[in-house]
Amino acid sequence: MTTREQHAHTTTWLLNQPADAVLTAKHKYDVADAVKICYEYHMPVIAFGIGSSLEGQLNAPYGGLCIDMSQMDEVVAINEEDLTATVQAGVTREVLNDYLRATGLFFPLDPGANATIGGMVATRASGTNAVRYGTMKEVVLSLEVVLPTGEIIKTGTRAKKSSAGYDLTRLIVGSEGTLGIVTEVTVKLFGQPEVIGSGTCHFPSIDMACQATIATIQMCLPIARIELLDPIQIRACNQYSGLSLPEKATLFVEFHGTKQSVAEQANLFEQIIEDFGGSDFEWGSDEAVRKKLWSARHHAYYAACALRPTARGLSTDACVPISRLAECVTQTQADIQKSGMLAPIVGHVGDGNFHVLLLVDTNNDEELKKAEEILERLAVRAIEMGGTCTGEHGIGQGKRKYMQKEHGTAIGVMQAIKQAIDPRGIMNPGKIWFDLGDNATSTNESKT
Repeated sequence: MTTREQHAHTTTWLLNQPADAVLTAKHKYDVADAVKICYEYHMPVIAFGIGSSLEGQLNAPYGGLCIDMSQMDEVVAINEEDLTATVQAGVTREVLNDYLRATGLFFPLDPGANATIGGMVATRASGTNAVRYGTMKEVVLSLEVVLPTGEIIKTGTRAKKSSAGYDLTRLIVGSEGTLGIVTEVTVKLFGQPEVIGSGTCHFPSIDMACQATIATIQMCLPIARIELLDPIQIRACNQYSGLSLPEKATLFVEFHGTKQSVAEQANLFEQIIEDFGGSDFEWGSDEAVRKKLWSARHHAYYAACALRPTARGLSTDACVPISRLAECVTQTQADIQKSGMLAPIVGHVGDGNFHVLLLVDTNNDEELKKAEEILERLAVRAIEMGGTCTGEHGIGQGKRKYMQKEHGTAIGVMQAIKQAIDPRGIMNPGKIWFDLGDNATSTNESKT
């Protein structure tokens, strides 16, 4: 039972729903053969990478087979001249970058967790570097995919563009394992910058920090990272990671380029933030200082959870057009304060994407109700501002009820595609939208 539970959803408070069995695949034909059997017997199939997804993508509400892809961890090819890498789905982003270290290239997407490349494809992941380098949607060139029948197909090529037929690669990216299982991925690589400069600055309010971010993006400053941490999150990082930052709304920033261009970017950024009350801007290129800063950012989840060790952390995200960022974040902050909940805010704000971590006593029905209401208002707020209920976490089980509001009648087109590719409904059922007879409509009903 332990192995099965470890391969289901354990990251947040959603109910752990393990599969009936777990298969560790070591080759694409292991995956294909298993899926063929599952197709014949109408058995659900759930792909597992490293287990870092946040919205219940790994749960098996109808049982079935979990296929663990973590042992498919071969770097198949590095094409330095073309700036591409082809890897098996179980390769993690950190392993890929370690492999690339001597080439002068790197894979820039950094969602925080050391996720597998296949898992990052499934959830259309992004992270702290996306403001400059894009998301998985932009960096994936081609895929090898096992379809629900067990057939193996290739989508796309290593060419940078194509006008040949439907873009099946983009269809699979972000499909959360509901259309097939990715076994191999070809991604774009980028040159390692000559100089990396990073720093912090502080603001009198979260609104002013967001306004400074908006101005930075609108002025087309080629910033590599611009991350927002609210005062509560700064307090958590100070305690957990040994920082000594003032407990104010803070931006962590990073600049990539030559020594001269990085200095120019930093100087222009300093001028921009002065108009919004930004102060104490400090930056440099010392690697040890930079690693400590970004390590604290990557451990923000654990730092926040340490503020209330008896609670469970419920991490959610939303994304809005950059022009609505300040409005959305400040309304969300006010909503949290009014509720009396403890919920730090962080964000990849250069993309208009931010995260809220609700620290909830799951044995307290009143807190559960408040948390669910905050989630509901945040999702609706983002959608009504022309944004989305999730910028990078995905839908899974946790956000299915918002899909109709966000997509309207387009949901029917998605379901028609699903029906055409997976007529027996075996690929990760119960995700993205509600299946017939599925009553798990509330996070309250799914608490651990």
